[in-house]
Amino acid sequence: MTTSHPAAMAASNANAERSLREEFRRRFGVEPRIFRAPGRVNLIGEHTDYNQGYAMPAAIEFSTWVAIAPRDDAELHISSLNLGEERIFGSDETVPAHDWTDYVRGVAHVLGAGHGTRAGANVVLWGNVPLGAGLSSSASLEVATAVALLGISDCELDREEIALLCQRAENEFVGARCGVMDQFIAAHGEAGHGLLLDCRSLQYKLVPLPSELTIVIANTMIKHRIAGGEYNRRRAECEEGVSILQRFLPGIRALRDVSLEQLEEHRAELPPVLYRRCRHVISENARVLRFAAALRSGDCSGAGELMLASHESLRNDYEVSCRELDTLVSLAQKAPGTAGSRMTGGGFGGCTVSLVRNAKVAEFQDAVAEEYNRIFGVRPEMYTTHAAAGAGEVTREE
Repeated sequence: MTTSHPAAMAASNANAERSLREEFRRRFGVEPRIFRAPGRVNLIGEHTDYNQGYAMPAAIEFSTWVAIAPRDDAELHISSLNLGEERIFGSDETVPAHDWTDYVRGVAHVLGAGHGTRAGANVVLWGNVPLGAGLSSSASLEVATAVALLGISDCELDREEIALLCQRAENEFVGARCGVMDQFIAAHGEAGHGLLLDCRSLQYKLVPLPSELTIVIANTMIKHRIAGGEYNRRRAECEEGVSILQRFLPGIRALRDVSLEQLEEHRAELPPVLYRRCRHVISENARVLRFAAALRSGDCSGAGELMLASHESLRNDYEVSCRELDTLVSLAQKAPGTAGSRMTGGGFGGCTVSLVRNAKVAEFQDAVAEEYNRIFGVRPEMYTTHAAAGAGEVTREE
């Protein structure tokens, strides 16, 4: 079982920075600059971002690190220490390779085309965001790459523009029609806070997370691939639902603009599947706002009830859960110290997120892991974290 503790994580990050710097010097003989961007966990508000709705993500204490130095030519030399792989690309190569390099090349292409960043660079990557777990390893990589390329090019962009450019790279180059939430929180994260994000206006409010609660993430050990058909299909279903509802509600632009009462009024016009998809998104938006209010008032129990309602909606109406996710949430509800639990991320595997009282974290992890292992024959990896800061350059550790 994998866990993290703030002090241990800080030491681990310092060691990562030193090791990455040493490896870069060994390979290229020059001193790199190092940048990082965090993964994220979404506390509530799933599949609302691409519907111009509300979400509340938090950056986590797991990151992608980029060591970088400019080259004199127009080549990108990209190495992943995690994968033990290296690739070389010309700046004019715009055909996706359909592998991990597309996240780097897509960002480089978008930045180079619109903002004149340097075409050539040596890049060495290392990360500890679990892959395929729904914790936004891809957005972490994209945002870390963006701030690194901007840094060595002496270009400045505000964090909102960085998030939007990274989203564009994933949409157009990688081929995943993701919303902007993951890139936004990787750029804007604040320690100790969730971000109540309006995914239409990109305005956000910081919401302090209760100091008596720890974020515990449990990994089903089932990887998902959001560029696959189901994620894009859900987005298309929502768009089709909006198209039908616009015949009766001409002022709407997205499901964000529809109330549950309006949906029920026009339920007969929607195929059953589209009705359920719309109901999830509309009810989820309402849950996000109520969740933020509950946290601000110190109502941890009320916040937990909203997390469970979110999971049930994702399972029944949006149909993006699976047996393993449902089991982890059920086990969490019975475990010591749980305030709330739900699946997090795109679904079809990945992780759950639970808010657990600090004094009960170890008991919670043991109880959930033991029973999950008994049922499925595999122990879930579990990560404890607190809300972390967003992307930036890492100062040299002496």
